Amino acid sequence: MEAALRPAFLTSVQAILLLALALPGAALGDMMDSTVTLPAPRQPITATLHSDGAPKGPAVLLLHGFTGTRDEMAIPGAGEGVFARTARLMGAEGFASLRIDFRGSGDSTGAMSFADSDIESQVADTLLALDWLRRRGHGPLHLLGWSQGGLVAALAAGRGAEVASVSLWNAVAEPQVSYPRILGPAMMAEGLAARDPGTLISTTLPWGAGIRLRGRFFDQLAHLDPATELAGYPGPLLVAWGSRDPLVPETSARRLLESHSGPQVIYRAGFDHAFDISQGTRALDALIAETLRFLPRP
Repeated sequence: MEAALRPAFLTSVQAILLLALALPGAALGDMMDSTVTLPAPRQPITATLHSDGAPKGPAVLLLHGFTGTRDEMAIPGAGEGVFARTARLMGAEGFASLRIDFRGSGDSTGAMSFADSDIESQVADTLLALDWLRRRGHGPLHLLGWSQGGLVAALAAGRGAEVASVSLWNAVAEPQVSYPRILGPAMMAEGLAARDPGTLISTTLPWGAGIRLRGRFFDQLAHLDPATELAGYPGPLLVAWGSRDPLVPETSARRLLESHSGPQVIYRAGFDHAFDISQGTRALDALIAETLRFLPRP
């Protein structure tokens, strides 16, 4: 296993370039957002394609986290979400991207609710979205997942998804460690004790949102091992982890790296689970810049 340690800061030139891209009216080429619908069983997938309209060239599939949506968390004062910003800055470097609402989340609801989704349904959504991009002529394709989206990306890649690289941002690799911190030990224990996969368990998350999950979600948490499954993926891997992340411990990042035998980069910085966006975009922009350095050039 060979890992490269990259510094968690930008050079002055890189910082100036990213600042210019972040300013309103900055030149972003012909890349634009468009809302698209991907046919899928039971529930169509709503997504945003950021591209120049040409069905060709490299593309990054962005996978949101638990209870998230395709634009991801709103950045205070920035007028955009974490993944909307990521797509914009990657587009400025020639990478098209597709950010999806997993079925049961965001605008991909109706026939399916959040309670009807689970880890395996999100893996299926990932494979479907990659196939959609491929049929449009995009390639090579790259996977990027944050938090639970990183767990899903690791599973999809390990199971043979045809991707040129995988980037995992604060990815959940030890579900039975991270989810009690997210859901609380009481809901985790109730969910693991559910014998019927259709049983509904309800709770209120620490930030006030009420959710319902089915027993099969917890059964998957108990049995899935994303780090072990990632061993089936031989391609380039970026693992980014924040040392102040209260949900994903360093052992999770290390397990992902240790299970992977291909080329890899670890990016360790001092941010929290949401890349310190409450304090601005400096840490997030540095992470995006590192990810762009990792991706093969168009």
